[in-house]
Amino acid sequence: MGTGAAARNNVQVFGPEDGPVLVFAHGFGTDQSMWGRLLPWFTDRYRVVLLDHVGSGGSDQSAYDSAAYSSLDTYVDDLMDVCAELGLEDATLIGHSVGAMMAVSAAVRDDGRRFGRLILLTASPSYLDHPEDGYVGGFTRQDLDDVFESLDANYVVWAESMASVYMNTPHAPELEHEIQGSFGRISPRIARDFARVAFLSDVRHLLADVTLPVLVLQSTDDVVTPDHVGTYLHEELPAGTLVRLAATGHFPQSSAPEETATAILEFLKQP
Repeated sequence: MGTGAAARNNVQVFGPEDGPVLVFAHGFGTDQSMWGRLLPWFTDRYRVVLLDHVGSGGSDQSAYDSAAYSSLDTYVDDLMDVCAELGLEDATLIGHSVGAMMAVSAAVRDDGRRFGRLILLTASPSYLDHPEDGYVGGFTRQDLDDVFESLDANYVVWAESMASVYMNTPHAPELEHEIQGSFGRISPRIARDFARVAFLSDVRHLLADVTLPVLVLQSTDDVVTPDHVGTYLHEELPAGTLVRLAATGHFPQSSAPEETATAILEFLKQP
């Protein structure tokens, strides 16, 4: 494997070379394949850039270091490196779950050239409650300690039990099996590290500095991202638009790709 950012993060590019650019950043326990059902709506006219965060999917596993990747900033460094290496300009950055936190951070770091807009899918700026300022992310510190304890004790058992809860598509058990398989492809050690990054990061202080147009896509009955968190993002982002999806669970790009793609395309049409 090469030594550049694109090689390190297993970057794959689809669609016309001169099309408007969409960069997709996946969340915890998944890889770029999680966007697969969504792509047919975009690859005919958009230049679609997919990547795997280091430690996930086909990324360079030798580049993973627990200390370095204990911080969201390192993942954002990688994302910025990929965009710089590809020479991207005015791209739309689409982040799912903790990938949305990365997108927010990347937009604030940007010099105004790389990104033109953001799309945050089932996003939260902080999963952890912050009673000191009245913020309710949906998880108390004890809740998260219990999650981490389960992950540390037996990641495989945790993944098997939580896949159906996170996907929340009882009408489509094959999707639950799919996310369970995705969870199973990441090494337990890396999954334990990445879970702490995902659940303990806090980008609330950055929201006011995101001046780009932002689409917040909030799904229904998402155990990871409660409905009121979408409202919070909408209120805190200077140029935010909130769309509530009928899709249930934390992975609408898999469970309701047409609805998700339609909402994204409507946003992309706006001047």
